[in-house]
Amino acid sequence: MIENTLRHFFSNYPTPSLLIAYSGGIDSQVLLHSLASLKKQKAINANVRVCHVDHGLSSNASQWQAFAKEQCQRFDLPLEIISVNVQAIAQQSLEALARDARYRALKSAANTGDLIVTGHHSDDQTETFLLALKRGSGLKGLSAMQSEMALGKHLLVRPLLNISRAEIEAYADLHKLVWIEDESNNDERFDRNFLRHQISPKLVARWPSINKTIARSAEHCFEAQQLLDELADQDLADCQQSLYNLSVSHLNKLSEARLRNLLRYFLSTHKLLMPSQEQLKQICLQLNADSDKSPVVQLAECCIRRFKGELYLTKIFQDISSWQQTINFAAITDNTPLNINLPDELGVLIFSTRSREEKNKRNWQGLIKKPTVNQVVSIRFSHDNPKCLPQYRQHSRSLKKVLQELSIPPWQRKRLPFIFYDNELVAVAGQFICKGYLADNEEAAFAISLNGGEPSL
Repeated sequence: MIENTLRHFFSNYPTPSLLIAYSGGIDSQVLLHSLASLKKQKAINANVRVCHVDHGLSSNASQWQAFAKEQCQRFDLPLEIISVNVQAIAQQSLEALARDARYRALKSAANTGDLIVTGHHSDDQTETFLLALKRGSGLKGLSAMQSEMALGKHLLVRPLLNISRAEIEAYADLHKLVWIEDESNNDERFDRNFLRHQISPKLVARWPSINKTIARSAEHCFEAQQLLDELADQDLADCQQSLYNLSVSHLNKLSEARLRNLLRYFLSTHKLLMPSQEQLKQICLQLNADSDKSPVVQLAECCIRRFKGELYLTKIFQDISSWQQTINFAAITDNTPLNINLPDELGVLIFSTRSREEKNKRNWQGLIKKPTVNQVVSIRFSHDNPKCLPQYRQHSRSLKKVLQELSIPPWQRKRLPFIFYDNELVAVAGQFICKGYLADNEEAAFAISLNGGEPSL
Protein backbone atom coordinates (compact mmCIF):
# COMPACT_ATOMS: atom_id res chain seq x y z
CA MET A 1 0.00 0.00 0.00
CA ILE A 2 2.67 2.53 1.04
CA GLU A 3 5.03 1.71 -1.83
CA ASN A 4 2.15 1.88 -4.33
CA THR A 5 1.15 5.27 -2.90
CA LEU A 6 4.69 6.59 -3.28
CA ARG A 7 5.09 5.15 -6.78
CA HIS A 8 1.87 6.81 -7.90
CA PHE A 9 2.66 10.10 -6.15
CA PHE A 10 6.10 10.54 -7.69
CA SER A 11 4.90 9.53 -11.15
CA ASN A 12 3.63 13.11 -11.33
CA TYR A 13 7.22 14.39 -10.99
CA PRO A 14 9.39 13.14 -13.90
CA THR A 15 12.91 12.16 -12.76
CA PRO A 16 12.57 13.87 -9.36
CA SER A 17 15.45 14.68 -7.04
CA LEU A 18 14.36 13.92 -3.48
CA LEU A 19 15.64 15.20 -0.15
CA ILE A 20 14.12 13.12 2.67
CA ALA A 21 13.54 14.94 5.97
CA TYR A 22 14.70 12.18 8.30
CA SER A 23 14.31 12.27 12.07
CA GLY A 24 14.72 8.53 12.57
CA GLY A 25 11.22 8.18 14.03
CA ILE A 26 8.83 5.58 12.69
CA ASP A 27 7.25 7.87 10.07
CA SER A 28 10.51 8.98 8.45
CA GLN A 29 12.00 5.48 8.86
CA VAL A 30 9.14 3.97 6.85
CA LEU A 31 9.51 6.77 4.29
CA LEU A 32 13.25 6.12 4.01
CA HIS A 33 12.86 2.34 3.73
CA SER A 34 10.05 2.46 1.17
CA LEU A 35 11.75 5.04 -1.07
CA ALA A 36 15.07 3.18 -0.89
CA SER A 37 13.25 -0.04 -1.83
CA LEU A 38 11.51 1.61 -4.79
CA LYS A 39 14.79 3.10 -5.96
CA LYS A 40 16.51 -0.30 -5.71
CA GLN A 41 13.64 -1.89 -7.68
CA LYS A 42 13.95 0.98 -10.22
CA ALA A 43 10.25 1.59 -9.62
CA ILE A 44 11.07 5.28 -9.29
CA ASN A 45 13.77 7.07 -11.23
CA ALA A 46 14.97 9.50 -8.60
CA ASN A 47 18.12 10.84 -7.02
CA VAL A 48 17.57 10.40 -3.26
CA ARG A 49 19.42 12.22 -0.48
CA VAL A 50 18.70 12.41 3.25
CA CYS A 51 18.86 15.29 5.73
CA HIS A 52 18.79 14.83 9.52
CA VAL A 53 18.27 17.97 11.62
CA ASP A 54 19.57 18.08 15.19
CA HIS A 55 17.45 20.61 17.09
CA GLY A 56 19.78 20.65 20.10
CA LEU A 57 16.87 19.86 22.44
CA SER A 58 17.67 16.28 23.49
CA SER A 59 20.57 14.68 25.34
CA ASN A 60 20.16 11.75 22.94
CA ALA A 61 20.96 13.85 19.85
CA SER A 62 24.38 12.24 19.25
CA GLN A 63 22.83 8.74 19.38
CA TRP A 64 20.17 9.82 16.86
CA GLN A 65 22.84 11.16 14.54
CA ALA A 66 24.72 7.85 14.77
CA PHE A 67 21.47 5.98 14.02
CA ALA A 68 20.82 8.19 10.98
CA LYS A 69 24.32 7.49 9.65
CA GLU A 70 23.89 3.75 10.19
CA GLN A 71 20.53 3.63 8.38
CA CYS A 72 21.71 5.70 5.42
CA GLN A 73 24.81 3.51 5.06
CA ARG A 74 22.52 0.46 5.11
CA PHE A 75 20.45 1.86 2.24
CA ASP A 76 23.47 3.39 0.49
CA LEU A 77 22.00 6.91 0.58
CA PRO A 78 23.98 10.14 1.15
CA LEU A 79 23.22 11.88 4.46
CA GLU A 80 23.65 15.48 5.56
CA ILE A 81 23.36 16.32 9.26
CA ILE A 82 22.52 19.91 10.19
CA SER A 83 22.58 21.21 13.76
CA VAL A 84 20.34 24.13 14.69
CA ASN A 85 20.05 26.09 17.91
CA VAL A 86 16.44 26.28 19.11
CA GLN A 87 16.00 28.58 22.10
CA ALA A 88 12.75 28.90 24.01
CA ILE A 89 11.07 32.30 23.57
CA ALA A 90 8.36 33.59 25.89
CA GLN A 91 4.82 33.25 24.51
CA GLN A 92 6.01 31.22 21.50
CA SER A 93 5.50 27.50 21.00
CA LEU A 94 8.70 25.48 21.27
CA GLU A 95 7.19 23.08 18.72
CA ALA A 96 6.71 25.94 16.25
CA LEU A 97 10.22 27.29 16.85
CA ALA A 98 11.71 23.83 16.27
CA ARG A 99 9.61 23.36 13.13
CA ASP A 100 10.70 26.73 11.70
CA ALA A 101 14.36 25.94 12.43
CA ARG A 102 13.96 22.51 10.81
CA TYR A 103 12.44 23.99 7.66
CA ARG A 104 15.23 26.57 7.41
CA ALA A 105 17.78 23.76 7.68
CA LEU A 106 16.00 21.70 5.00
CA LYS A 107 15.93 24.69 2.66
CA SER A 108 19.66 25.19 3.15
CA ALA A 109 20.34 21.51 2.41
CA ALA A 110 18.14 21.34 -0.70
CA ASN A 111 19.63 21.75 -4.15
CA THR A 112 17.87 23.49 -7.01
CA GLY A 113 15.02 21.29 -8.21
CA ASP A 114 14.93 19.11 -5.08
CA LEU A 115 11.61 17.95 -3.67
CA ILE A 116 11.79 18.07 0.13
CA VAL A 117 9.91 14.96 1.29
CA THR A 118 8.37 14.51 4.76
CA GLY A 119 6.58 11.54 6.34
CA HIS A 120 3.42 13.35 7.49
CA HIS A 121 0.35 11.07 7.48
CA SER A 122 -3.41 11.35 7.98
CA ASP A 123 -3.21 11.25 11.80
CA ASP A 124 -0.84 14.23 11.65
CA GLN A 125 -3.38 15.96 9.43
CA THR A 126 -6.12 15.42 12.02
CA GLU A 127 -3.90 16.81 14.79
CA THR A 128 -3.01 19.85 12.69
CA PHE A 129 -6.69 20.53 11.97
CA LEU A 130 -7.64 20.24 15.65
CA LEU A 131 -4.78 22.51 16.71
CA ALA A 132 -5.95 25.13 14.20
CA LEU A 133 -9.49 24.77 15.54
CA LYS A 134 -8.19 25.24 19.09
CA ARG A 135 -6.43 28.47 18.02
CA GLY A 136 -9.59 29.82 16.38
CA SER A 137 -7.94 29.80 12.94
CA GLY A 138 -9.76 30.82 9.78
CA LEU A 139 -10.02 28.85 6.57
CA LYS A 140 -6.29 29.01 5.87
CA GLY A 141 -5.43 27.40 9.20
CA LEU A 142 -8.23 24.86 8.93
CA SER A 143 -6.91 23.84 5.51
CA ALA A 144 -4.27 22.04 7.59
CA MET A 145 -1.52 20.44 5.48
CA GLN A 146 -1.44 20.07 1.72
CA SER A 147 0.31 17.32 -0.22
CA GLU A 148 2.65 19.96 -1.61
CA MET A 149 3.61 23.48 -0.60
CA ALA A 150 6.24 26.03 -1.47
CA LEU A 151 9.18 26.15 0.93
CA GLY A 152 11.31 29.08 -0.11
CA LYS A 153 12.48 28.31 -3.66
CA HIS A 154 11.77 24.62 -3.17
CA LEU A 155 8.72 22.38 -3.06
CA LEU A 156 7.90 20.39 0.07
CA VAL A 157 5.81 17.28 -0.56
CA ARG A 158 3.90 14.96 1.80
CA PRO A 159 3.22 11.79 -0.21
CA LEU A 160 1.86 9.82 2.78
CA LEU A 161 -0.83 12.30 3.77
CA ASN A 162 -3.60 9.80 2.96
CA ILE A 163 -1.86 6.97 4.84
CA SER A 164 -2.80 6.32 8.49
CA ARG A 165 -0.44 5.87 11.43
CA ALA A 166 -1.76 2.30 11.75
CA GLU A 167 -0.71 1.56 8.16
CA ILE A 168 2.75 2.99 8.83
CA GLU A 169 3.10 0.86 11.96
CA ALA A 170 1.97 -2.22 10.01
CA TYR A 171 4.61 -1.56 7.33
CA ALA A 172 7.30 -1.14 9.98
CA ASP A 173 6.29 -4.44 11.63
CA LEU A 174 6.16 -6.28 8.30
CA HIS A 175 9.70 -5.22 7.38
CA LYS A 176 10.99 -5.55 10.96
CA LEU A 177 12.20 -1.95 11.00
CA VAL A 178 13.77 -0.25 14.00
CA TRP A 179 13.42 3.44 14.74
CA ILE A 180 14.06 6.18 17.26
CA GLU A 181 11.60 6.89 20.05
CA ASP A 182 11.90 10.59 20.85
CA GLU A 183 11.23 10.95 24.59
CA SER A 184 9.51 14.30 23.99
CA ASN A 185 6.73 12.54 22.05
CA ASN A 186 5.27 11.38 25.36
CA ASP A 187 5.33 14.83 26.96
CA GLU A 188 1.68 15.89 27.04
CA ARG A 189 2.58 19.46 27.91
CA PHE A 190 2.92 19.79 24.14
CA ASP A 191 -0.51 20.24 22.58
CA ARG A 192 0.12 17.86 19.70
CA ASN A 193 1.14 15.07 22.08
CA PHE A 194 -1.94 15.70 24.22
CA LEU A 195 -4.15 15.32 21.16
CA ARG A 196 -2.26 12.24 20.01
CA HIS A 197 -2.47 10.38 23.32
CA GLN A 198 -5.68 11.67 24.92
CA ILE A 199 -8.06 12.93 22.23
CA SER A 200 -7.43 11.19 18.89
CA PRO A 201 -7.83 7.62 20.22
CA LYS A 202 -11.24 8.50 21.66
CA LEU A 203 -12.33 10.15 18.41
CA VAL A 204 -11.25 7.14 16.36
CA ALA A 205 -12.92 4.73 18.81
CA ARG A 206 -16.20 6.62 18.48
CA TRP A 207 -15.92 7.45 14.75
CA PRO A 208 -13.43 5.11 13.00
CA SER A 209 -13.40 7.21 9.80
CA ILE A 210 -12.80 10.52 11.61
CA ASN A 211 -9.37 11.07 10.00
CA LYS A 212 -10.85 10.81 6.52
CA THR A 213 -13.78 13.12 7.30
CA ILE A 214 -11.46 15.71 8.87
CA ALA A 215 -9.19 15.50 5.80
CA ARG A 216 -12.29 16.12 3.66
CA SER A 217 -13.24 19.15 5.76
CA ALA A 218 -9.66 20.47 5.49
CA GLU A 219 -9.86 20.11 1.71
CA HIS A 220 -13.16 22.05 1.64
CA CYS A 221 -11.52 24.79 3.69
CA PHE A 222 -8.57 24.85 1.30
CA GLU A 223 -10.83 25.24 -1.73
CA ALA A 224 -12.81 27.99 -0.02
CA GLN A 225 -9.57 29.78 0.88
CA GLN A 226 -8.47 29.56 -2.75
CA LEU A 227 -11.68 31.32 -3.81
CA LEU A 228 -11.12 34.03 -1.19
CA ASP A 229 -7.54 34.47 -2.42
CA GLU A 230 -8.75 34.82 -6.02
CA LEU A 231 -11.23 37.50 -4.92
CA ALA A 232 -8.55 39.28 -2.87
CA ASP A 233 -6.16 39.19 -5.80
CA GLN A 234 -8.74 40.96 -7.97
CA ASP A 235 -9.40 43.53 -5.23
CA LEU A 236 -5.68 44.08 -4.77
CA ALA A 237 -5.27 44.80 -8.49
CA ASP A 238 -7.92 47.54 -8.14
CA CYS A 239 -6.51 49.01 -4.91
CA GLN A 240 -2.73 48.71 -5.17
CA GLN A 241 -0.89 51.95 -5.89
CA SER A 242 2.56 50.42 -5.50
CA LEU A 243 4.10 47.37 -3.83
CA TYR A 244 3.46 48.85 -0.35
CA ASN A 245 0.55 51.27 -0.95
CA LEU A 246 -3.22 50.81 -1.21
CA SER A 247 -5.81 53.36 -2.33
CA VAL A 248 -8.14 54.34 0.53
CA SER A 249 -10.97 55.34 -1.83
CA HIS A 250 -10.93 51.87 -3.43
CA LEU A 251 -10.74 50.17 -0.04
CA ASN A 252 -13.78 52.10 1.16
CA LYS A 253 -15.84 50.62 -1.68
CA LEU A 254 -15.45 47.11 -0.23
CA SER A 255 -17.71 45.46 2.31
CA GLU A 256 -16.17 45.02 5.76
CA ALA A 257 -15.66 41.26 5.28
CA ARG A 258 -14.13 41.77 1.84
CA LEU A 259 -11.88 44.53 3.18
CA ARG A 260 -10.57 42.29 5.97
CA ASN A 261 -9.98 39.51 3.45
CA LEU A 262 -7.99 41.87 1.23
CA LEU A 263 -5.88 43.19 4.12
CA ARG A 264 -4.97 39.66 5.22
CA TYR A 265 -4.11 38.74 1.64
CA PHE A 266 -2.04 41.92 1.17
CA LEU A 267 0.00 41.10 4.28
CA SER A 268 0.40 37.48 3.18
CA THR A 269 1.91 38.60 -0.14
CA HIS A 270 4.71 40.12 1.95
CA LYS A 271 4.98 36.92 4.05
CA LEU A 272 4.01 38.75 7.25
CA LEU A 273 2.19 37.38 10.29
CA MET A 274 -1.56 37.79 10.25
CA PRO A 275 -3.11 40.55 12.41
CA SER A 276 -5.54 39.85 15.23
CA GLN A 277 -9.24 40.66 14.90
CA GLU A 278 -8.72 43.78 17.02
CA GLN A 279 -5.82 44.96 14.86
CA LEU A 280 -7.87 44.45 11.70
CA LYS A 281 -10.66 46.47 13.28
CA GLN A 282 -8.24 49.31 14.05
CA ILE A 283 -6.89 49.32 10.49
CA CYS A 284 -10.43 49.54 9.10
CA LEU A 285 -11.23 52.42 11.45
CA GLN A 286 -8.17 54.43 10.42
CA LEU A 287 -9.32 54.47 6.79
CA ASN A 288 -11.82 57.19 7.68
CA ALA A 289 -9.83 59.15 10.25
CA ASP A 290 -9.82 62.94 9.83
CA SER A 291 -7.89 64.03 6.75
CA ASP A 292 -5.35 65.96 8.84
CA LYS A 293 -4.48 62.84 10.84
CA SER A 294 -1.86 60.20 10.03
CA PRO A 295 -2.90 57.19 12.13
CA VAL A 296 -0.74 54.09 12.53
CA VAL A 297 -1.43 50.52 13.68
CA GLN A 298 1.63 48.52 14.71
CA LEU A 299 1.49 44.80 14.01
CA ALA A 300 3.97 42.11 15.02
CA GLU A 301 6.38 42.71 12.14
CA CYS A 302 5.25 45.92 10.44
CA CYS A 303 3.09 49.02 10.63
CA ILE A 304 0.01 50.05 8.67
CA ARG A 305 -0.09 53.83 8.22
CA ARG A 306 -2.49 56.18 6.48
CA PHE A 307 -1.47 59.40 4.80
CA LYS A 308 -3.89 61.42 2.72
CA GLY A 309 -5.59 58.98 0.33
CA GLU A 310 -3.30 56.00 0.76
CA LEU A 311 -2.66 53.16 3.17
CA TYR A 312 1.04 52.37 3.59
CA LEU A 313 2.78 49.18 4.73
CA THR A 314 6.09 50.01 6.43
CA LYS A 315 8.65 48.37 8.66
CA ILE A 316 8.78 49.24 12.35
CA PHE A 317 11.23 52.14 12.41
CA GLN A 318 14.04 52.74 14.84
CA ASP A 319 14.23 56.08 16.66
CA ILE A 320 17.12 57.79 14.86
CA SER A 321 16.46 61.33 16.09
CA SER A 322 19.70 61.44 18.11
CA TRP A 323 21.91 60.07 15.32
CA GLN A 324 24.39 62.44 13.73
CA GLN A 325 27.75 62.24 12.03
CA THR A 326 30.41 64.83 11.29
CA ILE A 327 31.84 64.87 7.78
CA ASN A 328 35.49 65.37 6.89
CA PHE A 329 35.37 66.97 3.46
CA ALA A 330 39.15 66.94 3.24
CA ALA A 331 38.98 63.17 2.73
CA ILE A 332 37.12 63.59 -0.58
CA THR A 333 39.27 63.47 -3.71
CA ASP A 334 38.59 62.96 -7.41
CA ASN A 335 39.06 59.23 -6.97
CA THR A 336 37.72 58.85 -3.44
CA PRO A 337 34.09 59.76 -2.74
CA LEU A 338 32.86 59.97 0.84
CA ASN A 339 30.23 57.30 1.64
CA ILE A 340 28.13 57.75 4.75
CA ASN A 341 26.15 54.67 5.82
CA LEU A 342 22.87 55.95 7.22
CA PRO A 343 21.13 54.20 10.14
CA ASP A 344 18.16 51.82 10.00
CA GLU A 345 18.86 50.72 6.41
CA LEU A 346 18.24 54.19 4.97
CA GLY A 347 20.95 53.79 2.37
CA VAL A 348 24.27 55.48 1.63
CA LEU A 349 24.79 59.23 1.31
CA ILE A 350 27.56 59.94 -1.20
CA PHE A 351 29.64 63.09 -1.55
CA SER A 352 31.85 63.21 -4.62
CA THR A 353 33.90 65.63 -6.70
CA ARG A 354 33.17 63.65 -9.87
CA SER A 355 30.04 65.58 -10.64
CA ARG A 356 29.83 64.85 -14.36
CA GLU A 357 29.58 61.11 -13.67
CA GLU A 358 27.17 61.67 -10.79
CA LYS A 359 24.96 63.83 -12.99
CA ASN A 360 24.08 60.87 -15.17
CA LYS A 361 22.78 58.86 -12.23
CA ARG A 362 19.09 58.63 -11.43
CA ASN A 363 19.71 59.70 -7.83
CA TRP A 364 21.59 62.86 -8.85
CA GLN A 365 20.65 65.76 -6.60
CA GLY A 366 22.95 68.61 -7.54
CA LEU A 367 26.11 70.48 -6.60
CA ILE A 368 26.66 71.80 -3.11
CA LYS A 369 29.16 74.53 -2.29
CA LYS A 370 32.22 73.48 -0.34
CA PRO A 371 32.30 74.56 3.32
CA THR A 372 34.89 76.98 4.59
CA VAL A 373 37.88 75.59 6.48
CA ASN A 374 36.37 76.36 9.88
CA GLN A 375 32.84 75.15 9.25
CA VAL A 376 31.71 71.92 10.93
CA VAL A 377 29.71 69.77 8.52
CA SER A 378 27.23 67.28 9.98
CA ILE A 379 24.39 65.00 8.98
CA ARG A 380 21.42 64.81 11.35
CA PHE A 381 17.85 63.55 11.48
CA SER A 382 16.53 66.23 13.82
CA HIS A 383 16.14 69.99 13.42
CA ASP A 384 14.61 73.03 15.12
CA ASN A 385 12.43 73.94 12.12
CA PRO A 386 14.70 76.55 10.53
CA LYS A 387 13.66 78.84 7.68
CA CYS A 388 14.99 77.56 4.38
CA LEU A 389 14.91 78.44 0.69
CA PRO A 390 14.99 75.33 -1.54
CA GLN A 391 16.47 75.71 -5.01
CA TYR A 392 13.03 75.48 -6.65
CA ARG A 393 11.27 78.16 -4.49
CA GLN A 394 11.25 81.93 -4.73
CA HIS A 395 10.64 82.60 -1.05
CA SER A 396 11.85 81.00 2.15
CA ARG A 397 9.59 79.03 4.43
CA SER A 398 9.89 76.92 7.58
CA LEU A 399 11.36 73.46 6.98
CA LYS A 400 8.25 71.69 8.29
CA LYS A 401 6.06 73.58 5.80
CA VAL A 402 8.45 72.80 2.94
CA LEU A 403 8.38 69.09 3.73
CA GLN A 404 4.58 69.23 3.84
CA GLU A 405 4.59 70.97 0.44
CA LEU A 406 6.58 68.05 -0.95
CA SER A 407 3.83 65.66 0.24
CA ILE A 408 6.34 63.63 2.22
CA PRO A 409 4.50 61.38 4.72
CA PRO A 410 5.06 62.44 8.36
CA TRP A 411 7.04 59.31 9.33
CA GLN A 412 9.43 59.84 6.40
CA ARG A 413 10.06 63.46 7.42
CA LYS A 414 11.78 62.05 10.52
CA ARG A 415 13.99 59.86 8.35
CA LEU A 416 15.45 62.46 5.98
CA PRO A 417 19.20 63.22 6.30
CA PHE A 418 19.64 66.96 6.96
CA ILE A 419 23.04 68.41 6.04
CA PHE A 420 24.28 71.30 8.18
CA TYR A 421 27.26 73.65 7.95
CA ASP A 422 27.71 74.57 11.60
CA ASN A 423 24.04 74.97 12.58
CA GLU A 424 22.76 76.22 9.25
CA LEU A 425 20.72 73.92 7.04
CA VAL A 426 22.41 73.39 3.67
CA ALA A 427 20.43 70.54 2.11
CA VAL A 428 17.93 67.78 2.71
CA ALA A 429 19.41 64.69 1.09
CA GLY A 430 17.21 63.28 -1.62
CA GLN A 431 14.97 66.37 -1.65
CA PHE A 432 16.64 69.74 -2.21
CA ILE A 433 19.66 72.00 -1.73
CA CYS A 434 19.14 75.43 -0.19
CA LYS A 435 19.66 78.20 -2.75
CA GLY A 436 22.47 79.86 -0.86
CA TYR A 437 24.49 76.64 -1.05
CA LEU A 438 23.66 75.57 -4.59
CA ALA A 439 26.87 75.69 -6.65
CA ASP A 440 27.40 76.06 -10.37
CA ASN A 441 31.19 75.99 -10.31
CA GLU A 442 32.29 72.36 -10.22
CA GLU A 443 35.77 73.27 -9.00
CA ALA A 444 34.36 74.66 -5.77
CA ALA A 445 31.61 72.12 -5.16
CA PHE A 446 30.66 68.57 -4.31
CA ALA A 447 28.06 66.34 -5.89
CA ILE A 448 25.56 64.82 -3.49
CA SER A 449 23.49 61.72 -4.08
CA LEU A 450 21.53 59.24 -2.00
CA ASN A 451 21.66 55.53 -2.80
CA GLY A 452 19.11 53.16 -1.32
CA GLY A 453 16.25 54.34 0.82
CA GLU A 454 13.35 52.72 2.60
CA PRO A 455 14.04 48.96 2.69
CA SER A 456 11.60 46.30 1.63
CA LEU A 457 9.90 44.32 4.39
